Amino acid sequence: MHHFHYTNQNLHCESVDLAAVARLYGTPTYVYSATTIADNYRRLATCLPGLDVGICYAVKANSNLAVLRHLHQLGAGFDLVSGGEIRRVLAAGGDLSRSVFAGVGKSEDEIRLALEHGVMALHVESEPELARINHVAGTLGRPAPVALRINPDVDAKTHAKITTGKRGNKFGIPLAQAERIHEALGKLRHVTLRGVQMHIGSQLTEVGPFVDAVAKAAPFVAELRRAHGIEYFSIGGGMGVVYDDALASGRAEWWDAKPVAQRPLTPEVYGEALLPLLQPLDVRILLEHGRFLVANAGVLLSRVEHLKRGDGKAFLVIDAGMNDLLRPALYDGRHEIVPLQRDTSRRALVADVVGPICESSDCFARDRQLQELGEGELLALMSAGAYGFSMASRYNSRPLPAEVLVQGSAFEMVTARETFAQMTANEKIPAFLEG
Repeated sequence: MHHFHYTNQNLHCESVDLAAVARLYGTPTYVYSATTIADNYRRLATCLPGLDVGICYAVKANSNLAVLRHLHQLGAGFDLVSGGEIRRVLAAGGDLSRSVFAGVGKSEDEIRLALEHGVMALHVESEPELARINHVAGTLGRPAPVALRINPDVDAKTHAKITTGKRGNKFGIPLAQAERIHEALGKLRHVTLRGVQMHIGSQLTEVGPFVDAVAKAAPFVAELRRAHGIEYFSIGGGMGVVYDDALASGRAEWWDAKPVAQRPLTPEVYGEALLPLLQPLDVRILLEHGRFLVANAGVLLSRVEHLKRGDGKAFLVIDAGMNDLLRPALYDGRHEIVPLQRDTSRRALVADVVGPICESSDCFARDRQLQELGEGELLALMSAGAYGFSMASRYNSRPLPAEVLVQGSAFEMVTARETFAQMTANEKIPAFLEG
């Protein structure tokens, strides 16, 4: 469920006409619905009734300061994977005591930063990292709270580039090795074991892999609860969203006669399947979802440059590029593409929707059927709130796009479009090239 809808044939975010946003701030521009984020958060927070549940939002999905402040006010902690994300959460007023620090390559400076600001726990990915955390904590004269990230060797049945819980992935500690590591924890003077964590991948659309992973990990969690009194079990994130159904209407748009077959994995189905496995553990359960909370809360607004007709092929060239939204080029990700002004009297158009970047991979959709559109008209790439702006770049020396947050009838730009001066501010021509 989200809050993008047509009113009088004009696409709105909550009560705001998106064409008005595009006229005011230009394109490409990301627009986020605060109400959708809040609705997603509440559904997730209540999906395991009777359990003590904490949500640590995965900042990498969308790290905009306004989005982070909104989630903090809703009650979220944060799942962090870099020193920059730690600083973003602090700048947004977030609480590190409810947040966790993950990642396979934490530097000593990043570990120090997390400990100095009272992070709830560092999620340990390897024996060398555990030794490094112990060393940094010793230099600070304070114990480091840690959790062991295990790799349960479960196939998430997702895209190969976003699976993280199988043997051969770089993430986590194999279960057999984790058992040996926890026995050695007693010899480390500067770490305190607080929990167990796992995360098997992203964009999972079936509950089965989650069930398999929790079932494999549960005996180890129970063992550490008895031996060390651990406080929590983080089952990670990864619940997928449906990118095909633009307006979650349960029906095809008028120009697409084929109904959407895929249905989302809901928090309710997810919680119902996992609750019987988690209840007996008697520990706090952390959920580290990112995409589920923000993906369908955002769209990318773009303007048509022109319709190019080739030899048996049409190309709808838009002003957004793969530097603005990388998912289709990187993951073959699909995004529904809809006009900001719907006109059912127009003919259908079959075209590749492409950007201006000098790469053949700069393509958002191939042979996509949509409403015929012409130069200067506006469209929206739906479900772009996760891994959109956070993965954006300046490739082809294109400025980073703007970001706007909507709540009800109010909207405000929360990231200004980058200027050329800002893009080059840290560059210089060396003296030996002058003259």
